[in-house]
Amino acid sequence: MKLKIIVPITSEVFNEEVKKEIKHYVDPDDYVDVENLNYGPASIECEYDEAMAVPDILNKVKKAQEEGFEGIVIDCFGDPGVHAARELVDIPVCGGFEPSMQIALGLGQNIGAVTVLPNVIPMLHDLVAKMGIEKRIKALRYVNIPVLDLGDKKKLEDALFKESLDAIQKENVHVIVLGCTGMMGVANNLMNRLKEAGYDVPVIDPAFAAVRMVKTYIRMGLKHSRLTYMTPPAKPYTWWGK
Repeated sequence: MKLKIIVPITSEVFNEEVKKEIKHYVDPDDYVDVENLNYGPASIECEYDEAMAVPDILNKVKKAQEEGFEGIVIDCFGDPGVHAARELVDIPVCGGFEPSMQIALGLGQNIGAVTVLPNVIPMLHDLVAKMGIEKRIKALRYVNIPVLDLGDKKKLEDALFKESLDAIQKENVHVIVLGCTGMMGVANNLMNRLKEAGYDVPVIDPAFAAVRMVKTYIRMGLKHSRLTYMTPPAKPYTWWGK
């Protein structure tokens, strides 16, 4: 399979880790290309950041289909531009939120997500409402670590463990979803630490979920419904500076 991973930020801080981690998500004969934005935010942590990222996300999405890619992952838990991208192209497109939540719903009754900053929590409430899964989401928490500081894995894992344990004990959460695709490489350790603490619960890495979901759609010969994601009407578009 030929897969495009769009890291929807201008910063390259995650690129090498994404390329390393993606090897665990794909099959040996898959071709994977990782690409950043040319313009937009250095990270996505609020609605403004997301809005600034979407125009170039859509440029990259359109280009990926033209270059023959079979599926696209927009590597962000907030699913920036995902629905617009599905209107634009005829290949599967996923972000981090929908796939990880779909998987979580099949693994336990009560779901909790732990993200980066408080700014993200209202965005996640909106995504939960759009999916219609409010009754199953029991906790939305944050570790208070900015996206660009997630490279300190010890600090991140300790903070995730604290918030996840609290969500399990106080909010009856049965499944933990990592609320940022930048939280790479910690899901298994967190799952083991929670098990050692007496709670045998699954922990879902959203980047892993997104890649495998796109691969599943491709393998099944499926793409998004044109009754939901209708092709945009033909019209001229004017861009700033053009």
